Amino acid sequence: MKSTPPLLITPESDYQTLSDLLRDHARIQPDALALRDANTVLSYGALNVRIDRVASALQRDGIKPGQAVSICAMSSVDYGCVFLGALRAGVVVAPLAPSVTPQILSGMLRDAQACLLFLDEATLALVEPELSSLPRIALDGSAAGRPLEAWLAPAHSTPTAVTVPPESAFNIIYSSGTTGIPKGIVQSHGMRWSHMRRGSTYGYNPATRSLLSTPLYSNTTLVVFFPTLALGGCVVIMPKFNAAQYLVLCEQHRITHTMLVPVQYQRIMDCADFDQSDLSSFHVKFCTSAPFAAALKADVLRRWPGGLIEFYGMTEGGGTCILDARAHPDKLHTVGQPSEGHDIRLIDEVGIELAPGSTGEVVGHSPAMMNGYHGQPEKTREAEWYDTQGRRFIRTGDVGRFDADGFLTLVDRRKDMIISGGFNLYPSDLEAVLCTHPQIKEVAVVGVASREWGETPVAYVVLREGQTARAEDVLQWYQQRVGKTQRLSALHFIEELPRSAIGKVLKRELRDLTMPTAQ
Repeated sequence: MKSTPPLLITPESDYQTLSDLLRDHARIQPDALALRDANTVLSYGALNVRIDRVASALQRDGIKPGQAVSICAMSSVDYGCVFLGALRAGVVVAPLAPSVTPQILSGMLRDAQACLLFLDEATLALVEPELSSLPRIALDGSAAGRPLEAWLAPAHSTPTAVTVPPESAFNIIYSSGTTGIPKGIVQSHGMRWSHMRRGSTYGYNPATRSLLSTPLYSNTTLVVFFPTLALGGCVVIMPKFNAAQYLVLCEQHRITHTMLVPVQYQRIMDCADFDQSDLSSFHVKFCTSAPFAAALKADVLRRWPGGLIEFYGMTEGGGTCILDARAHPDKLHTVGQPSEGHDIRLIDEVGIELAPGSTGEVVGHSPAMMNGYHGQPEKTREAEWYDTQGRRFIRTGDVGRFDADGFLTLVDRRKDMIISGGFNLYPSDLEAVLCTHPQIKEVAVVGVASREWGETPVAYVVLREGQTARAEDVLQWYQQRVGKTQRLSALHFIEELPRSAIGKVLKRELRDLTMPTAQ
Protein backbone atom coordinates (compact mmCIF):
# COMPACT_ATOMS: atom_id res chain seq x y z
CA MET A 1 0.00 0.00 0.00
CA LYS A 2 1.44 3.39 -0.98
CA SER A 3 1.95 5.60 2.04
CA THR A 4 0.71 9.19 2.11
CA PRO A 5 3.41 11.56 3.45
CA PRO A 6 2.65 11.78 7.17
CA LEU A 7 2.58 15.56 7.25
CA LEU A 8 -0.31 15.52 4.78
CA ILE A 9 -2.76 13.42 6.78
CA THR A 10 -6.22 14.93 6.50
CA PRO A 11 -9.73 13.73 7.39
CA GLU A 12 -9.98 12.52 3.76
CA SER A 13 -6.74 10.49 3.72
CA ASP A 14 -6.86 6.79 2.88
CA TYR A 15 -6.25 4.19 5.59
CA GLN A 16 -2.73 3.76 6.89
CA THR A 17 -1.40 1.90 9.89
CA LEU A 18 0.20 3.79 12.74
CA SER A 19 3.27 1.58 12.33
CA ASP A 20 3.78 2.75 8.74
CA LEU A 21 3.34 6.38 9.80
CA LEU A 22 5.98 6.04 12.51
CA ARG A 23 8.39 4.49 10.03
CA ASP A 24 7.80 7.43 7.68
CA HIS A 25 8.45 9.93 10.47
CA ALA A 26 11.69 8.12 11.31
CA ARG A 27 12.75 8.57 7.69
CA ILE A 28 11.62 12.18 7.29
CA GLN A 29 12.44 13.62 10.74
CA PRO A 30 14.67 11.09 12.54
CA ASP A 31 15.94 13.60 15.11
CA ALA A 32 12.55 15.06 16.06
CA LEU A 33 11.37 14.15 19.56
CA ALA A 34 8.67 11.48 19.76
CA LEU A 35 8.35 10.25 23.37
CA ARG A 36 9.67 11.45 26.68
CA ASP A 37 9.16 10.89 30.38
CA ALA A 38 11.20 11.89 33.44
CA ASN A 39 13.88 9.29 32.64
CA THR A 40 13.92 8.70 28.88
CA VAL A 41 13.78 10.76 25.69
CA LEU A 42 13.37 9.13 22.25
CA SER A 43 13.57 10.69 18.81
CA TYR A 44 11.54 9.24 15.96
CA GLY A 45 14.62 7.49 14.66
CA ALA A 46 15.33 5.89 18.04
CA LEU A 47 11.65 5.07 18.58
CA ASN A 48 11.46 3.26 15.25
CA VAL A 49 14.52 1.17 16.13
CA ARG A 50 13.08 0.26 19.52
CA ILE A 51 9.66 -0.78 18.28
CA ASP A 52 11.38 -2.88 15.59
CA ARG A 53 13.19 -4.67 18.44
CA VAL A 54 9.88 -5.26 20.26
CA ALA A 55 8.17 -6.56 17.12
CA SER A 56 11.12 -8.82 16.29
CA ALA A 57 11.18 -10.23 19.83
CA LEU A 58 7.46 -11.03 19.69
CA GLN A 59 7.93 -12.81 16.36
CA ARG A 60 10.95 -14.66 17.72
CA ASP A 61 8.79 -15.89 20.63
CA GLY A 62 6.21 -17.23 18.20
CA ILE A 63 3.45 -14.71 18.92
CA LYS A 64 1.35 -14.44 15.78
CA PRO A 65 -0.69 -11.56 14.34
CA GLY A 66 -4.10 -11.48 16.00
CA GLN A 67 -2.83 -12.96 19.27
CA ALA A 68 -2.74 -10.72 22.34
CA VAL A 69 -0.19 -9.44 24.83
CA SER A 70 -1.04 -7.46 27.95
CA ILE A 71 0.63 -4.49 29.63
CA CYS A 72 -0.07 -3.77 33.29
CA ALA A 73 2.28 -1.08 34.58
CA MET A 74 2.73 2.62 35.25
CA SER A 75 2.86 4.75 32.10
CA SER A 76 6.35 5.27 30.67
CA VAL A 77 8.25 5.59 27.40
CA ASP A 78 8.93 1.84 27.44
CA TYR A 79 5.20 1.16 27.95
CA GLY A 80 4.56 3.16 24.79
CA CYS A 81 7.33 1.37 22.89
CA VAL A 82 5.95 -2.08 23.75
CA PHE A 83 2.44 -1.02 22.71
CA LEU A 84 3.69 0.35 19.38
CA GLY A 85 6.03 -2.58 18.75
CA ALA A 86 3.23 -5.08 19.25
CA LEU A 87 1.14 -3.21 16.69
CA ARG A 88 4.00 -3.44 14.19
CA ALA A 89 3.92 -7.23 14.59
CA GLY A 90 0.14 -7.28 14.09
CA VAL A 91 -0.28 -8.32 17.72
CA VAL A 92 -3.29 -7.10 19.71
CA VAL A 93 -2.56 -5.10 22.88
CA ALA A 94 -4.65 -5.45 26.03
CA PRO A 95 -3.54 -2.64 28.38
CA LEU A 96 -4.75 -3.37 31.93
CA ALA A 97 -5.27 -1.18 34.99
CA PRO A 98 -2.78 -1.74 37.85
CA SER A 99 -5.49 -0.61 40.29
CA VAL A 100 -7.65 -3.75 39.99
CA THR A 101 -7.75 -6.73 42.33
CA PRO A 102 -5.66 -9.84 41.61
CA GLN A 103 -8.86 -11.74 40.79
CA ILE A 104 -9.98 -9.17 38.23
CA LEU A 105 -6.50 -8.99 36.68
CA SER A 106 -6.48 -12.78 36.30
CA GLY A 107 -9.91 -12.68 34.71
CA MET A 108 -8.88 -10.03 32.19
CA LEU A 109 -5.69 -11.87 31.26
CA ARG A 110 -7.66 -15.07 30.68
CA ASP A 111 -10.33 -13.21 28.71
CA ALA A 112 -7.73 -11.56 26.47
CA GLN A 113 -5.92 -14.91 26.08
CA ALA A 114 -2.69 -13.00 26.62
CA CYS A 115 0.48 -14.81 25.53
CA LEU A 116 2.79 -12.45 27.41
CA LEU A 117 2.48 -9.97 30.29
CA PHE A 118 4.55 -6.79 30.50
CA LEU A 119 4.54 -5.41 34.05
CA ASP A 120 6.57 -3.58 36.65
CA GLU A 121 7.49 -4.14 40.28
CA ALA A 122 4.31 -2.55 41.62
CA THR A 123 2.13 -4.88 39.52
CA LEU A 124 3.84 -8.10 40.58
CA ALA A 125 1.73 -8.35 43.75
CA LEU A 126 -1.40 -8.61 41.56
CA VAL A 127 -0.22 -11.71 39.71
CA GLU A 128 -1.86 -14.79 41.21
CA PRO A 129 0.08 -18.06 41.53
CA GLU A 130 -2.07 -19.73 38.89
CA LEU A 131 -0.54 -17.34 36.34
CA SER A 132 3.00 -18.42 37.11
CA SER A 133 3.31 -20.07 33.70
CA LEU A 134 2.49 -16.84 31.83
CA PRO A 135 5.79 -15.33 30.59
CA ARG A 136 6.46 -11.97 32.23
CA ILE A 137 8.66 -9.10 31.06
CA ALA A 138 9.61 -6.37 33.56
CA LEU A 139 9.44 -2.92 31.96
CA ASP A 140 11.39 -1.45 34.88
CA GLY A 141 14.09 -4.13 34.92
CA SER A 142 12.90 -5.37 38.32
CA ALA A 143 12.44 -8.92 39.57
CA ALA A 144 8.84 -8.80 38.34
CA GLY A 145 9.95 -10.70 35.23
CA ARG A 146 12.65 -11.00 32.64
CA PRO A 147 14.17 -7.51 32.20
CA LEU A 148 12.92 -5.75 29.09
CA GLU A 149 16.44 -5.00 27.85
CA ALA A 150 17.36 -8.69 28.03
CA TRP A 151 14.15 -9.73 26.24
CA LEU A 152 14.36 -7.28 23.34
CA ALA A 153 15.72 -8.48 19.99
CA PRO A 154 19.21 -7.21 19.14
CA ALA A 155 19.64 -3.62 18.00
CA HIS A 156 18.68 -2.98 14.37
CA SER A 157 16.63 -6.18 14.14
CA THR A 158 14.06 -6.03 11.35
CA PRO A 159 10.72 -7.73 11.96
CA THR A 160 8.92 -9.63 9.23
CA ALA A 161 6.40 -7.33 7.56
CA VAL A 162 2.75 -8.09 8.31
CA THR A 163 -0.40 -6.94 6.55
CA VAL A 164 -2.91 -5.33 8.90
CA PRO A 165 -6.30 -4.61 7.28
CA PRO A 166 -8.62 -2.02 8.87
CA GLU A 167 -10.88 -4.63 10.44
CA SER A 168 -8.01 -6.28 12.35
CA ALA A 169 -8.07 -5.88 16.13
CA PHE A 170 -5.81 -3.06 17.35
CA ASN A 171 -6.37 -3.29 21.10
CA ILE A 172 -8.71 -4.62 23.77
CA ILE A 173 -9.70 -1.92 26.25
CA TYR A 174 -11.36 -3.21 29.40
CA SER A 175 -14.33 -1.38 30.84
CA SER A 176 -13.98 0.17 34.28
CA GLY A 177 -16.53 -2.08 35.96
CA THR A 178 -16.16 -2.42 39.73
CA THR A 179 -17.91 -5.76 40.10
CA GLY A 180 -17.21 -8.94 38.17
CA ILE A 181 -14.79 -9.05 35.24
CA PRO A 182 -14.77 -5.90 33.06
CA LYS A 183 -15.81 -6.36 29.43
CA GLY A 184 -13.06 -6.33 26.81
CA ILE A 185 -13.84 -3.74 24.11
CA VAL A 186 -12.20 -4.75 20.82
CA GLN A 187 -11.20 -1.73 18.75
CA SER A 188 -9.96 -2.14 15.20
CA HIS A 189 -7.10 -0.52 13.30
CA GLY A 190 -9.76 1.20 11.19
CA MET A 191 -11.38 2.68 14.29
CA ARG A 192 -8.03 3.99 15.54
CA TRP A 193 -7.26 5.34 12.07
CA SER A 194 -10.43 7.44 12.24
CA HIS A 195 -9.07 9.04 15.43
CA MET A 196 -5.68 9.72 13.84
CA ARG A 197 -7.10 10.97 10.55
CA ARG A 198 -9.02 13.78 12.26
CA GLY A 199 -5.85 14.93 14.04
CA SER A 200 -5.12 17.82 11.69
CA THR A 201 -8.52 19.26 12.61
CA TYR A 202 -7.17 19.91 16.11
CA GLY A 203 -3.81 21.26 15.04
CA TYR A 204 -1.65 18.16 15.54
CA ASN A 205 1.60 18.52 13.59
CA PRO A 206 5.36 18.03 14.10
CA ALA A 207 5.44 21.05 16.44
CA THR A 208 2.87 19.49 18.78
CA ARG A 209 3.83 18.78 22.38
CA SER A 210 1.12 16.74 24.12
CA LEU A 211 1.24 16.27 27.90
CA LEU A 212 -0.60 13.14 29.09
CA SER A 213 -1.16 12.46 32.78
CA THR A 214 -3.97 9.91 32.55
CA PRO A 215 -2.91 6.24 32.26
CA LEU A 216 -2.02 4.57 28.97
CA TYR A 217 -4.49 1.73 29.59
CA SER A 218 -7.33 4.24 29.22
CA ASN A 219 -8.96 5.18 25.94
CA THR A 220 -9.11 8.72 27.33
CA THR A 221 -5.33 8.90 26.98
CA LEU A 222 -4.96 6.94 23.77
CA VAL A 223 -7.22 9.23 21.71
CA VAL A 224 -4.49 11.88 22.08
CA PHE A 225 -1.42 9.61 22.30
CA PHE A 226 -1.91 8.03 18.87
CA PRO A 227 -2.88 11.16 16.86
CA THR A 228 0.08 13.09 18.30
CA LEU A 229 2.50 10.43 17.06
CA ALA A 230 0.64 9.85 13.79
CA LEU A 231 1.16 13.50 12.86
CA GLY A 232 4.76 13.70 14.05
CA GLY A 233 4.46 15.46 17.40
CA CYS A 234 5.99 14.65 20.78
CA VAL A 235 4.18 12.99 23.70
CA VAL A 236 5.32 13.92 27.21
CA ILE A 237 4.28 11.18 29.65
CA MET A 238 3.49 11.99 33.28
CA PRO A 239 3.12 8.63 35.10
CA LYS A 240 1.23 10.04 38.08
CA PHE A 241 -0.82 13.24 38.08
CA ASN A 242 0.10 16.09 40.38
CA ALA A 243 -1.46 19.47 39.64
CA ALA A 244 1.53 21.62 40.64
CA GLN A 245 4.02 19.41 38.77
CA TYR A 246 1.70 19.39 35.76
CA LEU A 247 2.01 23.17 35.51
CA VAL A 248 5.81 22.91 35.78
CA LEU A 249 5.90 20.45 32.87
CA CYS A 250 3.63 22.68 30.79
CA GLU A 251 6.11 25.54 31.07
CA GLN A 252 9.21 23.38 30.73
CA HIS A 253 8.12 21.66 27.51
CA ARG A 254 5.94 24.43 26.02
CA ILE A 255 2.94 22.12 25.87
CA THR A 256 0.44 22.71 23.05
CA HIS A 257 -2.10 19.89 23.58
CA THR A 258 -3.38 17.92 26.54
CA MET A 259 -6.14 15.58 27.63
CA LEU A 260 -7.50 15.93 31.15
CA VAL A 261 -10.58 14.67 32.97
CA PRO A 262 -12.78 17.19 34.85
CA VAL A 263 -11.41 16.48 38.32
CA GLN A 264 -7.89 17.21 37.02
CA TYR A 265 -9.04 20.52 35.53
CA GLN A 266 -10.51 21.47 38.90
CA ARG A 267 -7.33 20.63 40.80
CA ILE A 268 -5.17 22.53 38.32
CA MET A 269 -7.40 25.60 38.39
CA ASP A 270 -7.30 25.52 42.20
CA CYS A 271 -3.49 25.63 42.28
CA ALA A 272 -2.15 28.73 44.01
CA ASP A 273 0.41 29.20 41.20
CA PHE A 274 -2.00 28.75 38.30
CA ASP A 275 -2.35 32.40 37.32
CA GLN A 276 1.44 32.89 37.50
CA SER A 277 2.11 29.93 35.17
CA ASP A 278 3.04 30.60 31.55
CA LEU A 279 0.55 28.55 29.53
CA SER A 280 0.73 30.71 26.41
CA SER A 281 2.02 27.81 24.28
CA PHE A 282 -1.33 25.97 24.44
CA HIS A 283 -3.21 25.43 21.22
CA VAL A 284 -6.05 23.31 22.58
CA LYS A 285 -7.08 21.30 25.63
CA PHE A 286 -9.37 18.26 25.56
CA CYS A 287 -11.69 16.74 28.11
CA THR A 288 -13.75 13.55 28.24
CA SER A 289 -14.79 10.58 30.41
CA ALA A 290 -16.87 12.32 33.10
CA PRO A 291 -19.40 15.16 33.51
CA PHE A 292 -17.71 18.54 33.01
CA ALA A 293 -19.49 21.31 34.94
CA ALA A 294 -20.40 24.40 32.91
CA ALA A 295 -18.91 26.71 35.57
CA LEU A 296 -15.59 24.87 35.41
CA LYS A 297 -15.55 25.06 31.60
CA ALA A 298 -16.14 28.81 31.85
CA ASP A 299 -13.28 29.19 34.34
CA VAL A 300 -10.91 27.26 32.03
CA LEU A 301 -11.93 29.43 29.08
CA ARG A 302 -11.39 32.61 31.09
CA ARG A 303 -8.02 31.81 32.65
CA TRP A 304 -6.26 29.23 30.45
CA PRO A 305 -5.03 30.21 26.95
CA GLY A 306 -6.01 28.12 23.93
CA GLY A 307 -9.15 26.32 22.90
CA LEU A 308 -11.18 23.87 24.96
CA ILE A 309 -12.76 20.83 23.30
CA GLU A 310 -15.04 18.40 25.11
CA PHE A 311 -15.58 14.95 23.61
CA TYR A 312 -18.63 12.93 24.54
CA GLY A 313 -18.57 9.29 23.51
CA MET A 314 -17.75 5.77 24.60
CA THR A 315 -14.73 3.52 24.32
CA GLU A 316 -17.08 1.24 22.40
CA GLY A 317 -17.46 3.99 19.82
CA GLY A 318 -20.71 4.52 18.00
CA GLY A 319 -21.19 8.25 18.06
CA THR A 320 -19.29 11.27 19.34
CA CYS A 321 -20.50 14.72 20.25
CA ILE A 322 -18.01 17.58 20.29
CA LEU A 323 -18.28 20.89 22.09
CA ASP A 324 -15.95 23.67 21.00
CA ALA A 325 -16.36 25.62 24.21
CA ARG A 326 -14.66 28.79 22.94
CA ALA A 327 -16.93 28.94 19.88
CA HIS A 328 -20.11 28.23 21.87
CA PRO A 329 -19.84 29.88 25.29
CA ASP A 330 -23.63 29.79 25.62
CA LYS A 331 -23.69 25.98 25.32
CA LEU A 332 -21.35 25.02 28.14
CA HIS A 333 -24.12 23.05 29.85
CA THR A 334 -24.16 20.67 26.85
CA VAL A 335 -21.70 18.13 25.42
CA GLY A 336 -21.93 19.65 21.98
CA GLN A 337 -23.21 18.52 18.60
CA PRO A 338 -22.70 15.21 16.79
CA SER A 339 -19.35 15.01 15.02
CA GLU A 340 -19.41 15.11 11.23
CA GLY A 341 -20.52 11.73 9.88
CA HIS A 342 -21.84 10.60 13.30
CA ASP A 343 -25.53 9.78 13.65
CA ILE A 344 -26.81 10.29 17.23
CA ARG A 345 -30.39 9.40 18.12
CA LEU A 346 -32.56 8.92 21.21
CA ILE A 347 -34.64 5.83 22.00
CA ASP A 348 -37.11 4.91 24.73
CA GLU A 349 -37.02 2.01 27.21
CA VAL A 350 -38.23 -0.52 24.64
CA GLY A 351 -35.98 0.67 21.81
CA ILE A 352 -38.39 2.89 19.88
CA GLU A 353 -36.81 5.97 18.33
CA LEU A 354 -38.07 9.19 19.90
CA ALA A 355 -39.20 12.40 18.25
CA PRO A 356 -37.15 15.62 18.45
CA GLY A 357 -37.46 17.32 21.82
CA SER A 358 -37.86 14.06 23.71
CA THR A 359 -35.62 12.69 26.46
CA GLY A 360 -34.24 9.19 25.96
CA GLU A 361 -31.24 6.91 25.80
CA VAL A 362 -28.44 8.08 23.50
CA VAL A 363 -27.42 5.69 20.70
CA GLY A 364 -24.83 6.36 18.01
CA HIS A 365 -23.52 5.17 14.63
CA SER A 366 -20.22 6.27 13.08
CA PRO A 367 -17.14 4.99 11.23
CA ALA A 368 -15.52 4.47 14.69
CA MET A 369 -17.27 1.50 16.30
CA MET A 370 -15.97 -1.43 18.31
CA ASN A 371 -15.89 -4.87 16.74
CA GLY A 372 -17.61 -6.11 19.90
CA TYR A 373 -16.92 -7.30 23.43
CA HIS A 374 -14.16 -9.88 23.39
CA GLY A 375 -15.60 -13.40 23.67
CA GLN A 376 -19.00 -12.09 24.80
CA PRO A 377 -21.41 -12.08 21.84
CA GLU A 378 -24.46 -11.79 24.10
CA LYS A 379 -23.07 -8.67 25.78
CA THR A 380 -22.24 -7.30 22.34
CA ARG A 381 -25.84 -7.78 21.20
CA GLU A 382 -27.10 -6.06 24.36
CA ALA A 383 -24.98 -3.02 23.47
CA GLU A 384 -26.37 -2.78 19.93
CA TRP A 385 -29.48 -1.11 18.52
CA TYR A 386 -30.56 -1.24 14.87
CA ASP A 387 -32.67 1.35 13.08
CA THR A 388 -35.42 0.50 10.59
CA GLN A 389 -32.85 0.36 7.77
CA GLY A 390 -30.78 -2.18 9.67
CA ARG A 391 -27.92 0.17 10.53
CA ARG A 392 -25.99 -0.76 13.67
CA PHE A 393 -25.84 1.71 16.56
CA ILE A 394 -24.11 1.44 19.94
CA ARG A 395 -26.19 2.07 23.06
CA THR A 396 -24.54 4.43 25.56
CA GLY A 397 -26.71 3.91 28.64
CA ASP A 398 -26.84 7.72 28.95
CA VAL A 399 -30.09 9.65 28.98
CA GLY A 400 -30.15 12.97 27.14
CA ARG A 401 -32.07 15.44 25.02
CA PHE A 402 -31.23 17.71 22.08
CA ASP A 403 -32.01 21.41 22.12
CA ALA A 404 -33.35 23.35 19.14
CA ASP A 405 -29.79 23.96 17.87
CA GLY A 406 -28.85 20.28 17.92
CA PHE A 407 -26.70 20.39 21.07
CA LEU A 408 -26.98 17.38 23.37
CA THR A 409 -27.58 17.81 27.10
CA LEU A 410 -26.99 14.72 29.22
CA VAL A 411 -29.53 14.08 31.96
CA ASP A 412 -27.95 11.04 33.62
CA ARG A 413 -26.91 7.43 33.30
CA ARG A 414 -29.91 5.21 32.67
CA LYS A 415 -28.69 2.73 35.28
CA ASP A 416 -28.32 5.54 37.84
CA MET A 417 -31.90 6.72 37.47
CA ILE A 418 -33.77 6.36 40.76
CA ILE A 419 -37.38 5.13 40.75
CA SER A 420 -38.81 6.35 44.03
CA GLY A 421 -42.49 5.84 44.75
CA GLY A 422 -43.12 5.46 41.01
CA PHE A 423 -41.34 8.71 40.10
CA ASN A 424 -38.22 8.77 37.91
CA LEU A 425 -35.47 10.83 39.55
CA TYR A 426 -32.26 11.73 37.75
CA PRO A 427 -29.39 12.16 40.24
CA SER A 428 -27.83 14.93 38.13
CA ASP A 429 -30.90 17.12 38.71
CA LEU A 430 -30.58 16.72 42.48
CA GLU A 431 -26.79 17.20 42.35
CA ALA A 432 -27.22 20.44 40.40
CA VAL A 433 -29.33 21.93 43.21
CA LEU A 434 -26.89 20.87 45.91
CA CYS A 435 -23.93 22.32 44.00
CA THR A 436 -25.45 25.80 44.28
CA HIS A 437 -24.80 25.69 48.05
CA PRO A 438 -21.81 28.00 48.66
CA GLN A 439 -20.06 25.55 51.01
CA ILE A 440 -20.30 22.47 48.78
CA LYS A 441 -17.39 21.50 46.54
CA GLU A 442 -18.62 18.19 45.11
CA VAL A 443 -21.64 15.94 45.47
CA ALA A 444 -22.93 12.59 44.27
CA VAL A 445 -26.49 11.31 44.67
CA VAL A 446 -27.26 7.59 44.55
CA GLY A 447 -30.35 5.47 44.97
CA VAL A 448 -30.52 2.98 47.82
CA ALA A 449 -33.12 0.35 48.62
CA SER A 450 -36.15 1.48 50.62
CA ARG A 451 -39.00 -0.63 51.98
CA GLU A 452 -41.45 2.24 51.61
CA TRP A 453 -40.40 3.77 48.29
CA GLY A 454 -38.54 0.97 46.48
CA GLU A 455 -35.57 3.30 46.09
CA THR A 456 -34.71 6.56 47.79
CA PRO A 457 -32.05 9.21 47.01
CA VAL A 458 -29.07 9.71 49.32
CA ALA A 459 -26.45 12.43 48.86
CA TYR A 460 -22.71 12.27 49.60
CA VAL A 461 -21.20 15.74 49.92
CA VAL A 462 -17.62 17.06 49.91
CA LEU A 463 -17.35 20.48 51.53
CA ARG A 464 -15.05 23.22 50.33
CA GLU A 465 -11.81 23.55 52.25
CA GLY A 466 -12.25 25.28 55.60
CA GLN A 467 -16.05 25.01 55.64
CA THR A 468 -17.82 23.71 58.74
CA ALA A 469 -21.47 23.33 57.75
CA ARG A 470 -23.57 20.69 59.50
CA ALA A 471 -25.08 17.91 57.39
CA GLU A 472 -28.56 18.43 58.87
CA ASP A 473 -28.46 22.15 57.98
CA VAL A 474 -27.40 21.45 54.37
CA LEU A 475 -30.13 18.82 54.08
CA GLN A 476 -32.77 21.25 55.36
CA TRP A 477 -31.48 23.92 52.94
CA TYR A 478 -31.84 21.48 50.04
CA GLN A 479 -35.31 20.17 51.00
CA GLN A 480 -36.65 23.72 50.95
CA ARG A 481 -35.59 24.16 47.32
CA VAL A 482 -37.07 21.07 45.68
CA GLY A 483 -40.43 19.42 45.25
CA LYS A 484 -41.60 16.65 47.54
CA THR A 485 -40.69 13.86 45.10
CA GLN A 486 -37.08 15.12 44.84
CA ARG A 487 -36.36 15.25 48.54
CA LEU A 488 -33.38 13.35 49.91
CA SER A 489 -33.81 10.70 52.56
CA ALA A 490 -30.29 11.35 53.89
CA LEU A 491 -27.20 13.48 53.32
CA HIS A 492 -23.71 12.50 54.44
CA PHE A 493 -20.42 14.37 54.42
CA ILE A 494 -17.48 12.49 52.92
CA GLU A 495 -13.84 13.58 52.66
CA GLU A 496 -13.48 12.54 49.01
CA LEU A 497 -15.72 10.96 46.40
CA PRO A 498 -14.42 7.57 45.22
CA ARG A 499 -13.17 7.84 41.65
CA SER A 500 -11.67 5.66 38.97
CA ALA A 501 -8.20 6.41 37.61
CA ILE A 502 -9.77 8.63 34.94
CA GLY A 503 -11.94 10.59 37.33
CA LYS A 504 -15.33 8.90 37.11
CA VAL A 505 -17.26 8.87 40.38
CA LEU A 506 -17.72 5.24 41.48
CA LYS A 507 -21.35 5.38 42.54
CA ARG A 508 -21.41 1.66 43.19
CA GLU A 509 -18.96 2.18 46.03
CA LEU A 510 -21.20 4.87 47.49
CA ARG A 511 -24.21 2.56 47.31
CA ASP A 512 -22.25 -0.06 49.20
CA LEU A 513 -21.56 2.25 52.12
CA THR A 514 -23.55 1.01 55.11
CA MET A 515 -25.07 4.23 56.33
CA PRO A 516 -28.66 4.35 57.67
CA THR A 517 -31.27 5.94 55.44
CA ALA A 518 -34.85 7.02 55.99
CA GLN A 519 -37.41 4.43 55.06
